[in-house]
Amino acid sequence: MTRKKLILPLLIASQFACTSLWFAGNAIVDDLALKTGLGASIIGYVLSSVQLGFILGTLVFALLMIADRFSPSKVFAICALFAALCNFSLLAEVITKWHILAARFGTGFFLAGIYPVGMKIAADYYKNGLGKALGFLVGALVLGTAFPFLISGLNWGGNYQTILSATSILALLGGTIVVLLVPNGPYRKRSAKLQIKAGLGLFKNTAFYKSAVGYFGHMWELYAFWAFTPLALKTINNIQNTTYSVPIFTFVVITLGAVSCAIGGTLSKKYGSSKIAITALLISGLFCFLSPLLFNLPILFFFVGWCVWGMAVTADSPQFSSLVAQSAPAELKGTALTVVNSIGFAISILSIQLLSYLSTKINVSLIFLFLGIGPAIGLYTLLSKKIKTNTHNN
Repeated sequence: MTRKKLILPLLIASQFACTSLWFAGNAIVDDLALKTGLGASIIGYVLSSVQLGFILGTLVFALLMIADRFSPSKVFAICALFAALCNFSLLAEVITKWHILAARFGTGFFLAGIYPVGMKIAADYYKNGLGKALGFLVGALVLGTAFPFLISGLNWGGNYQTILSATSILALLGGTIVVLLVPNGPYRKRSAKLQIKAGLGLFKNTAFYKSAVGYFGHMWELYAFWAFTPLALKTINNIQNTTYSVPIFTFVVITLGAVSCAIGGTLSKKYGSSKIAITALLISGLFCFLSPLLFNLPILFFFVGWCVWGMAVTADSPQFSSLVAQSAPAELKGTALTVVNSIGFAISILSIQLLSYLSTKINVSLIFLFLGIGPAIGLYTLLSKKIKTNTHNN
């Protein structure tokens, strides 16, 4: 049997390997579309299809309580296999736009059995110290999010066939590691029967409701911040007539978010997940409302401010997931994490679309003000009454 101290490193490595289908896939999808003659007009649809697949997948997994009714390790491995097959199918000699869209949608759908299920497995192993465990786990995933920008900045993405092959093999390896070396955790409690309304019923639990709304406020800000960080750098380059690398700077900002996840996870052992999540959400919310001022600073100070924001906007993510898991019954932890992920990612699409629209209507330096809506609602909900979780030490 695998020693418990090895479980988290194995889980981190496996999650990173499997979600490389998402991260690296997004980095080369424009080359894939252009080289197959489909043109740039399809790129946005291909990128959106992954998000849509993930949202639908998490919704289906939550409604059917997949991670709570069946072995989460086996669910993880099976989804890794099917996600890898979807990715691998893009190596066919002749592919159509519908093939690309379906393959990326399928990849996103099966990632729903990897990302939230990986957190469910962690919750089954770490009854105490879950905030720290998820801090490192989510930190690795954030690092994966930064990876495509490194690929772009260093021009590694020239051969999309190589990247597709490598990520497919990595996903298969990650799934194999989990199913063979990460068995069901000691704190797992299996749901004996299907309860279609169980996921939505969790919102009647005050602690779960507050944790979920805090997470939704965080998600309103996070992905839009990441998505429009390149535009922010292009804008400051234009304002100050500089030529700093947009992909490399974006990689640094997101990577620092991975570091802050780990730091926040470590601090949660002493201060609790609730305090860490609220503090990070407050700091990132303040940056939203102060963001126009950053564009008037010397570029070095702009970089520093944006990097601090990048750390704050990410640090609360694993702590909200910890609060969600801790506030749900043991037999519904997987469903709780999955349904919150589903709603959270749907919300992120709305904020991204809002900023995309605003960027064509108002000065770019002003669009980040609207990201403050999420943290403001999240903080109001969290601070209206003290959060109480099922265990004192998160």
